[in-house]
Amino acid sequence: MFNRVILVGNLTRDPEMRYTPQGTSVCTFGIAVNRRYKQGEEIKEETTFVNVVAFGKQADTCGQYLNKGRMVLVEGRLQERRWETEDGQQRSRYEVVAQTVRFFPKKAAEAISEPEEVSAPEEMTDIEPF
Repeated sequence: MFNRVILVGNLTRDPEMRYTPQGTSVCTFGIAVNRRYKQGEEIKEETTFVNVVAFGKQADTCGQYLNKGRMVLVEGRLQERRWETEDGQQRSRYEVVAQTVRFFPKKAAEAISEPEEVSAPEEMTDIEPF
């Protein structure tokens, strides 16, 4: 089976750091992933909120350098967590277990989130760019 997730989004909250009883660092944070699509003549946008968990050195780095609003690229695997509440209700949540978290520079993130409109060139030539 293949379980691989690659997402680019902005943090929805500051990362939370915890530690396992064995001393392993655990960092959890949420990201918002936007998707634009065209429906008829109208351009629509939808946002998906995804929880991410990182462990070990990756968690330490995320906890130290990330904050709300920062753009990241997360590579990892999808995992379902299940638990039972005190009143006996079954709960579950999907989250991404991060294998790699890449930080975007703040200026690059602004350029990606608000792309400029580029007009077509006024004249065409027979010269190929390759």
